[in-house]
Amino acid sequence: MPQELRQASTPAHGRTTPDMSIPALLRRRAATQPDSIYAERRTGDGTFEPVTAAQFERDVLSAARGLAALGVLPGDRVGIMGATRYEWSVLDFAVLYAGGVSVPIYQTSSPAQVRWIVEDAGLKVLVAETSAMAATARPLIGQGGLQLVLALEEGALGALAAAGAPVLEAVIVRRAEAARLDTLATIVYTSGTTGRPKGVELTHGNFVVHIVNGADDPNLGPVVSGQATRTLLFLPLSHVFGRFIALLCVYSGTILGYAPDTKTLVQDLQAFRPTWLLAVPRVFETFYNTADTMAGQGVKQKLFRWAAGVAQAYSRSLDTGRTSPLLRAQRALADRLVFRRIRGVMGGQVSYAISGGAPLAVWLGHFFRGLGVTVMEGYGLTELSAPTAVNRPGLIKIGSVGAPYPGTSVRIEDDGEILVQGPNVFRGYRNDPDGTAASIRNGWFLTGDYGRLDEDGYLHIIGRKKEIIVTAGGKNVQPAALENALRAHPIISEVVVVGDDKPFIAALIALDPAMLPGWLKSKGLPELSLEEAAEHPAVRGELDKAVSEVNESVSRAESIRAYAVLPRTLTEEQGELSASLKVRRPVVLEHFADRIASLYG
Repeated sequence: MPQELRQASTPAHGRTTPDMSIPALLRRRAATQPDSIYAERRTGDGTFEPVTAAQFERDVLSAARGLAALGVLPGDRVGIMGATRYEWSVLDFAVLYAGGVSVPIYQTSSPAQVRWIVEDAGLKVLVAETSAMAATARPLIGQGGLQLVLALEEGALGALAAAGAPVLEAVIVRRAEAARLDTLATIVYTSGTTGRPKGVELTHGNFVVHIVNGADDPNLGPVVSGQATRTLLFLPLSHVFGRFIALLCVYSGTILGYAPDTKTLVQDLQAFRPTWLLAVPRVFETFYNTADTMAGQGVKQKLFRWAAGVAQAYSRSLDTGRTSPLLRAQRALADRLVFRRIRGVMGGQVSYAISGGAPLAVWLGHFFRGLGVTVMEGYGLTELSAPTAVNRPGLIKIGSVGAPYPGTSVRIEDDGEILVQGPNVFRGYRNDPDGTAASIRNGWFLTGDYGRLDEDGYLHIIGRKKEIIVTAGGKNVQPAALENALRAHPIISEVVVVGDDKPFIAALIALDPAMLPGWLKSKGLPELSLEEAAEHPAVRGELDKAVSEVNESVSRAESIRAYAVLPRTLTEEQGELSASLKVRRPVVLEHFADRIASLYG
């Protein structure tokens, strides 16, 4: 049997110097390639208009001069609250050019969450996207250090430009050039699945060194570099994953598109036509499930599912190096009949996608690679500046999160915990020296995740230490594998596996309100509410089948022996989902305690 490794590393690529910073990346781009397209932003009619590197820096300098005029000094913290849009990046760079520290806030944050971040980070200024967002923070002015709240909807950028007119550009340039690799750049608050969000302090070097190592990597670099490559960003810029990619594009030259509203994602993909994408597994699940549902029934459904099987078989054959002439012919036919239409929905040019945030089902990875879109699954945390391990072209192992990211080392402790060392490791938690000290051991960051390194040094994620379930019989069960497998089903939105100190494993299942109507129609069933569907025999039969299939992959002691279908979906408003849409398990267990009790009654 192949021997698993305890530690693996990937060499660094590219070169950085101590005087480099995030502003330095843009300064160099604007000076050497002023007419290159930095980004394309969505217009009111759904088209995308280009913005050059020089124009982007002019917008940044204008906003930075305004911040300086309003009293923002080097080291001051400035909050940015809003959706993924061009103006968000302008403000982010403007804060850094002014010598400040940018603090992202999710646009869905509650007043209590905004208050915590304002007070913990010590914000001096906050710029929100809408008046409603600004209204959550304005009552905090005068309490602590907050002095001013602006809103883009109320003309914030124009106000900054007017205020900054007397400030010399040279003043801002000096501040921007004063930043170094070890200078604090941002405080990113974790989404808080297990309690109050922690402020993760990341330096310019955490991002810059990591960006250079990735973009200059001979395998990953060609995918994310140059004006021939394009990526549409729709993940939140408040999350470190999306933020890292936005900064990467400044250095790599990829044309960045902004999609503020995921409701128009398909239209935006077709208008922008990206060559590579950044997404979470749910996006890929939705693409597949939508295609399956739209196929309907009868011959069209059989055709789609035949093609899906061909895609997976073709992808698996790439791993073995044995692709038969018959399979090649089948794949070519499936491409003409099915795959081209699916790629067309994604814009028609996507050949690579990066997936993170949660495990991607193995079969789904094979499906997409088989139809011509290689999903490079990765792994990372806020404390690790996003990527820590990633599959790269030529180094793909579906089912893993890849080898360590260039310049990074991964170690597996005796108990299975993943430890990480590299230039991406954060400098500490805001106002929490004890928490910082507890997260570092001999220079290695303790991730709180369980994993393993296979014989080739590829990392496989097993689950979270804090989420492990111990049944009454003493069986240790990682819920993540069961939850992720079930969540890939078209009509399931979320799954929470339970069973701590109970005689067997059970699950709470929330139906997907977006996918359910199409599935019901494809089965010839009438429209049903979530509450009605939870009790409908056809829905229960489908869930019985899904649970049975998932149980085949685990031992009986780990299998789901009972489940309850919730009458509603889990929501961020109820506190059951974090701002990054991760399940907050303790809240769910509290809200549905009666359902859990009935499972064991």
